[in-house]
Amino acid sequence: MGENDVIGSYTAIGDSFTEGVGDPGPDGRFLGWADRLAVLLADRLPEGREFRYANLAVRGRLLDQIVEEQVPRAKELLPDLVTFCAGGNDIIRPGSDPDDVAARFERAVADLTSVIGTVVVTTGFDTRGVPVLRRLRGRIATYNSHVRAIADRYGCPVLDLWSLRTVQDRRAWDADRLHLSPEGHTRVALRAAQLLGLDVPADPDQPWPPLPPRGTLEERRDDIQWAREYLVPWIGRRLRGESSGDRISAKRPDLLPL
Repeated sequence: MGENDVIGSYTAIGDSFTEGVGDPGPDGRFLGWADRLAVLLADRLPEGREFRYANLAVRGRLLDQIVEEQVPRAKELLPDLVTFCAGGNDIIRPGSDPDDVAARFERAVADLTSVIGTVVVTTGFDTRGVPVLRRLRGRIATYNSHVRAIADRYGCPVLDLWSLRTVQDRRAWDADRLHLSPEGHTRVALRAAQLLGLDVPADPDQPWPPLPPRGTLEERRDDIQWAREYLVPWIGRRLRGESSGDRISAKRPDLLPL
């Protein structure tokens, strides 16, 4: 990116991933990868220029809700950059069709790119290491293929979360294994910054320190407890179409070191 390509405004739209669930700040508000990316973008602005940032994401939102509630607001704000992550909550619902979700996603991308200079889209994560959700891996991969093809058609950069191997480590995830930890959000923010051509203060692919080995029985016991405590209630909320909370814009966060 040259000096004339400096991003002076950014709007993030999406669900819990973009809202920052799993990454609480010192005041109790969620930070997350989008807020951390905003810091990196703001730090690149020439002195005296004000950076405008809005995070419209709300946890639990389905694609059509994001399109109805957040896309029009993003177009009103008319930022230099929009990040658009949506469809994940749709894909994990029983009986969902990734082809249909992708068709609706494409209509939203066409709408956004008609007025926004840069629209970054994201793929889903590789769920091969997540009990139960690993069964959805093929469906997620199909949706990811659609997202990449849509990005090609509309000239959108792709934040490829599937290929970010360092988030396969369990330390990149919150205790619920459904949302990133602060360290996981940091790595995604760094990868997003790299995608936009920014120099980053740390490598998102930096290996994690080795973990002590764990026995098979211990891992299975942890998996059962996790499913009972987190996964079953989460699936129930998704089936009922429930979400909780409204996004409150976070204050400027400090990037966590890797």
